This record gives sequence, structure tokens and C-alpha cells, in this order.
Amino acid sequence: MEPLVVLIAVTGLLLLAKSLGAVWPRRPTAALRGGLAAMFTLTGAAHFVGMREEIIAMVPSALPAPGLLVTLTGLAELACAVGLLWTRTARRSAAVLSAMLVVMFPANVYAAAGGAVPWWDRLGPRTAMQCVFLAATVTVVLRHGVSRKH
Repeated sequence: MEPLVVLIAVTGLLLLAKSLGAVWPRRPTAALRGGLAAMFTLTGAAHFVGMREEIIAMVPSALPAPGLLVTLTGLAELACAVGLLWTRTARRSAAVLSAMLVVMFPANVYAAAGGAVPWWDRLGPRTAMQCVFLAATVTVVLRHGVSRKH
């Protein structure tokens, strides 16, 4: 749930800053990039501190070296979070994150199926949040750098 709150809050604050005359973000897509960068910084950092063991437990047992997979995906999330903030790499970073969200979705299904989880960690809410995250990353892939003609 925290990643969703961070995505919405940071994107909203950046849009508010834009409406109050801030130089950056110039476009709404840039505000979305900022929100995604904050969100993926949070989730990427969780691969190393705070939730590492829980994230390792989410890795389906059929996959080898869960600790290594969590380390690699955490590093990828952190690198892409930085990449979202640089105009030249934003689209590629968003594309990598989109692919990761799709590829890692089975881990969310696996986690939702195990044990007693809070309502927001059940499959329905997890799927809805993943769809929001995927919609945001795909929006950056499709809209970043696209100029509007008036």
C-alpha cells in the first residue's frame, strides 16, 4: 500500500508545484516520472533493508537463488528510479520497469496466496495496484517527450 501512496502523493505534489509556477516539472508526464522514481526508490530500497526477508519469501520456490534475485531486482529498481529522472533515459527506464512489473507479477500472486495477509495484500488489491503501477510506467513509455500541438 505504501508504494501506491508514495506514487500518488509525490506525483500530486509535483503537479501542485507546477500549477504554482515551479519550473520543473514542465509536463504532467515529468511529474509522473518523479512519482514513479520516488515509488521505485522506496520499493528498491526495501529489497535491502526493512523487508528483505519478506521479499525473498515472495520468490516462488521454483526459482533458484531467491536472495540473489531479490538483490538484482532491487538494484534494477533503484537504477531505473534514477533513470526516470534523466530525460535521456526516462523512456527506457520506464520500459524496463514495465517489463519487471509483468515478470514479477507471479511473485505477487505467490505472496497473496500464502498465509494470513492484510486486505491490501490479497490478490485483488495487489492486482489493482500492479495495474496502476503498470499504467503509470507505460504512460511514461508512450508519452515521455511527446510534444502537444495546439
